[in-house]
This record gives sequence, C-alpha cells and structure tokens, in this order.
Amino acid sequence: MTTRQDVATLDAQDPLAPLRAQFELPDGVIYLDGNSLGAMPRATPARLQQVVRDEWGTGLIRSWNTAGWIELSQRIGDKIARLIGAGPGEVVAADSTSVNLYKVLSAALMLVKADAAPTRRVILSERSNFPTDLYIAESLARQHGFELRLIEADELDAALDERVAVLMLTHVNYRSGRVHPMGAVTHAAHAAGALMLWDLCHSAGALPVNLTGDWSAEESADFAVGCGYKYLNGGPGAPAFAWVHPRHTERMDREQLWQPLSGWLGHAAPFEFSPAYRPGRGIQRFICGTPAVVALAGLECGVDTVLAAEPLGGLAALRRKSLALTRLFTTLVETRCAGHGLTLVGPRDDAQRGSQVSFARQEGAYAIVQALIERGVIGDFRAPDVLRFGFTPLYTRFVDVWDAVEHLREVLESGEWREERFNRKAAVT
Repeated sequence: MTTRQDVATLDAQDPLAPLRAQFELPDGVIYLDGNSLGAMPRATPARLQQVVRDEWGTGLIRSWNTAGWIELSQRIGDKIARLIGAGPGEVVAADSTSVNLYKVLSAALMLVKADAAPTRRVILSERSNFPTDLYIAESLARQHGFELRLIEADELDAALDERVAVLMLTHVNYRSGRVHPMGAVTHAAHAAGALMLWDLCHSAGALPVNLTGDWSAEESADFAVGCGYKYLNGGPGAPAFAWVHPRHTERMDREQLWQPLSGWLGHAAPFEFSPAYRPGRGIQRFICGTPAVVALAGLECGVDTVLAAEPLGGLAALRRKSLALTRLFTTLVETRCAGHGLTLVGPRDDAQRGSQVSFARQEGAYAIVQALIERGVIGDFRAPDVLRFGFTPLYTRFVDVWDAVEHLREVLESGEWREERFNRKAAVT
C-alpha cells in the first residue's frame, strides 16, 4: 500500500522539483485547477510593474519601438511555437481563443470554397467539444452555408466522408481529459480530403504537441488555436494564440486571400495608413488589432515558466511526471474513496489521458468540489456531474496528490458536502 512517505520520496527524487519555485503558491492550498487557470509566476508582478511604470509611465508611446511592444505578438508566438511543434514566424499570440478560432476556421472554409468543392459543406466535430468551439463553428456554418455535424469520438472514422470540409477537434477533451492521437487523426482527415483544425487549450504546455508531424502533408495539421491562461500560466483572460500551416499562408499570399478580421496590424504595412487593405505575409495577416501589451507581458512570463523545463527534458519530462501524478491520483481515489459513488470518467490508459483526471458522481458533485475548496484543495466542477482535477507538472507535487485524496475521503465520509453553503451555485463553477 502506498504511503505518504512513499510519495514524499518521489518528490525528493523529482528532477523537475526546482521548477515549482517559479510560482506564487499560497500556503495551505493544493492547487489542482491549472487546466482552468494556471498559477501566477513569481516573475509576473515585477514584469507587469515594469511595463506599467517604466515602459508606459516613462516611455509612453515611444515604448512601441524602444520596448518592442509592436513585436510582442510574434515574439511570444515564436516561444509558443517551440511548445507545439511549429516553426519560427508561424504563430501569433493575440486575441482570445474564440476570436482566433473564428479567424482560422473562416480561412479554412474560404480555402475549401476556393477549391470549388461544392459537395464539401460539413464542419465535423465532437458533441463533447468545448462549447465556444461549437458556437463559433455554428455561427460560421450559418454564414457560409455549411453544416455543423456533431458526433461521438468513436464515430469519427465513419463520419469522415466526401462531404467533410473541416475536422475540428480539441486535442484534450475538457471534461474527460481524453487525448486524440494527433498524427493518426490528422492523417485520417487528410485521407478523407478534409482540413484539420486543432484546439490546443488543454494540451499546450502540458504534453508534447507536434502540429507538423514529420512535415509530411498527411500528418501535418492545417490550423490550430489555443489559450494562454491554462498550462501556459499567462494570467486570467491572457491572450490566446493561432497557428496556420505555411502551405496555407503561402497560398493566401499568392491568391491574396483575406482572413475575415482584416484589422490594421494585419496589413502588410500598417503605418502607411493606406485606406485600402493589403494583407501582411504569412501569419502576420492573422493579427487583427492593437495588441494588449500588459496582458501579453504577463503571458510571456507564463510561457517562460514552461520553457524553463527545456534543460530538464522539456515537455517529454513534463509528460512523464504528469502521467505519474494522474496515475497516482486515480489509484488513490479508487482505493481510499471506494464505495462513495465515484466513477472514473476519463481514460485509464496513459496514452489516452491528458494532464487531468475526472470523476463523475450522481449526487453532490458540485457540493463536494466546494467543500474541497474550503479545505484548500482547489479543483472544479463541470456540469452535470463531473469533479475535475488538473495536474500541472511544473508545480504539482506527489504529496499534493496524496493530501488532496485524503481531503476528498474525509469530505465523503463525513458528509460535510451536504451542508447548505456548499450547495449554493456560484456564477463560475
């Protein structure tokens, strides 16, 4: 039987343990919600103060040049590219995931239309995909005369037919934590003649991602988006990112195709102030308006915490620790909390599991999470019945896992979750 001393030994032997010092983590808190909002890097407050007091306060508008504000979107994009298997100059950090998804999915539909493929009018996605993805896709389907078709994950092979224009999936499912095999799915989409769009919100910064595969057309994805405030630790509402494969940006360059939000900084020469739009080259055209400088500065601090793992084995090392943490958590919950109605929602197989573990419970799931939060164990609830726990290997320890499960056991055995205050729904769950 695993003891707390056993897991403390794992922490003592953990080569990634020094990375935890990069973060402000409150005393008495076990934070298992980095898959929803990453912890704050210690470097962030000083960096934001520098931007506000020095670059804005003293440099004023000069800082667009002297402090490199104008380059932030692409500079941070290049850093994110190292985490998702993309190349320099292929990623921009800007806007929100929803806005970036609107831009890249619009571009995908435009390319399909330009190919004169009138039978390809289906955007295919999972019914359990994150709602914003489905809402944006539904809106664009209405605008462009396409159909949004939703399926279960095990129906994918049969659903990929000659009518599918774009397959749009989230790499790691937000509720269950199930991971799609990126290369195999991308290959299947391309074999069916469809474009592949990945949402990386729950994988970028937590596990290895290789959008370009081995650079073969079959395994290289076409488009990707992701957020900056989960495993990238960029802060609440941090800017998101967008990636478009160079074969598509090059085609858009050649054919002068626009993405729909043709803002001034996506112009080839924004400070010409020309009344006519001329798209920038490559990924630049996917920038829209003026970058949110303060927010981008915070995002860069967060991305740097992930890049700090590179000398220690990078994302492969983070993945190994993540799997060890999630395996331990699952085993401890199923042994120490047995008989309390918890059912594992996500996959048991390492290869299919992201950096989170979800359990369902028919009664009281929301209240149980609230009782844990009062005890300092922060996870979250996802309707209708899921207790969700995220494990960020940069700062989550093995003893955190042990202690979190012990608190969960006590909450269940005592029945304290039944108290009325834990059953009052807050606006954010």
